[in-house]
Amino acid sequence: MTILFHEIVYGPVHSRRMGTSLGVNLLPYDGKLCSFDCIYCECGFNRDFRTKTKLPDRENVRAALEDRLQQLQRERVTPDVITFAGNGEPTMHPEFDGIIDDTLVLRNRYFPGAKISVLSNGLHLNKKEVFDAMRKVDNPILKLDSAFDETVRLIDRPNAPGYSVAMQVDHYKQFQGNFILQTLFLKGTFEGNVIDNTTEKEISAWLALVRELRPREVMIYTIDRETPARELEKAPLALLQKISARVGELGIKTNVAG
Repeated sequence: MTILFHEIVYGPVHSRRMGTSLGVNLLPYDGKLCSFDCIYCECGFNRDFRTKTKLPDRENVRAALEDRLQQLQRERVTPDVITFAGNGEPTMHPEFDGIIDDTLVLRNRYFPGAKISVLSNGLHLNKKEVFDAMRKVDNPILKLDSAFDETVRLIDRPNAPGYSVAMQVDHYKQFQGNFILQTLFLKGTFEGNVIDNTTEKEISAWLALVRELRPREVMIYTIDRETPARELEKAPLALLQKISARVGELGIKTNVAG
């Protein structure tokens, strides 16, 4: 079943990787807006969920978030994290930087112990205001599903014709290690192509980039929910743990979700 979020602020939900997470969706509630079109996305393919509504504006996001934080205070529920994810790529919102500023103020007022996380494909870090905003949050979580352009084009399907892994790596290096790298491992077939980023060739090349980037943490995970591409398989937990051990040998913390 495809999952779309029909409100600006949702949850809190229990996240496999982050604990009690209050979600923020900066994208349309009736569709999906993303600069990647990942074959494993729980929100479905972009083409199937074209939206007819506008993005929520900065003031609406601020009001919705403050309302929910006040409610959680009354209910004595403490979120571990406020997570920007939702129906696509949050950094595509034209007011993303201002929304992050508002969120920092509200977090400090209501739940100063909560972290702010943004799940991002990293494609928009070439915009200074997006990069600066991502530097302000506690957990900039940036995707890198392969070291090879051709594999990324099969799995993540970026809509930027000039996309390259090398360009992404250059953007990620600007964080000087103060970010979390997130990689989903899977195998299967899609549109006649064999998909597999769990081969030794893939893993070795990916580890070389991890060594180069030295993120403070690597999130290693696999498919959890139904995928729009039907012939995909989860990577076995034992394999994820082996990959995790190799990252650990580099002195980098890992978080595995099978």
